[in-house]
Amino acid sequence: MAVVELDRNPRGLYLRAALGLLPGRRGDDLPDREVVRRGVTVDRDHLARYDRVCGFRLTDTLPATYPHVLAFPLAMSLMAAPDFPFPVVGLVHVANRITVERPIDAGEPLDLMVRAERLRPHDRGRVFDVVATAFASGEQVWTGFSTYLSKTGAKSDGSGKRDQPAAPAPTARWRVTPRVGTDYAAVSGDHNPIHTSRIGARLFGFPRPIAHGMWSKARCLAALEGRLPARYTVDVAFKQPILLPATVGFSFAGTAGSFRLDGRRPHLAGQVTPP
Repeated sequence: MAVVELDRNPRGLYLRAALGLLPGRRGDDLPDREVVRRGVTVDRDHLARYDRVCGFRLTDTLPATYPHVLAFPLAMSLMAAPDFPFPVVGLVHVANRITVERPIDAGEPLDLMVRAERLRPHDRGRVFDVVATAFASGEQVWTGFSTYLSKTGAKSDGSGKRDQPAAPAPTARWRVTPRVGTDYAAVSGDHNPIHTSRIGARLFGFPRPIAHGMWSKARCLAALEGRLPARYTVDVAFKQPILLPATVGFSFAGTAGSFRLDGRRPHLAGQVTPP
């Protein structure tokens, strides 16, 4: 596997992503390439802004979802490259798995590595995983798997939507304002217009902007602070998007480790698994 070392976060990624919508020759397979950036340090002010947007307490321990934000520019650099098989604009984030090997202190420099793997068929197109890993002093401390769908013209037969269990009674209700889209874009670097612009959302079939999936995961984990072990894996499946503004209900089954986010339709289903 080829390794591309970066000494700073790349710029102009969304311009490159937009150019990827133009017709042109693309690769047939995922690139055999890993993007690496070493010695990444955390900006405490940025971490505090992220914590506030997502609902975390202000501490020196990184939220489980924060390394995803640090690795996001590397993932975008990989997916916005001309040889990537799909335009990054239009990809749908359908699932995310994070494994926290131990708590990460905000003062620890991190080495980040990102690659794409496991291109496979899906009933609505093709899916693949973007894998990000974080190392501190040579020790792997965090791993994230983001599964993306590239949709084709074919539609699902709807079998996955049948016999949906009723949503449990929520333990909390949250009002999700339109600012969630713009505020999370500012702290995450994910400026996809489906989250920040009514026009941009309509271009991709949404009547109004939608919340970032990783914001919804982070907000759920913020609600579980103090109840999570030092080491764990947290899986989520992103269901129907949250159209902004919205009121959503959060529920958590403590003994099973499962949690949900529901509105009129299910938005997210998650599972916390200890090692």
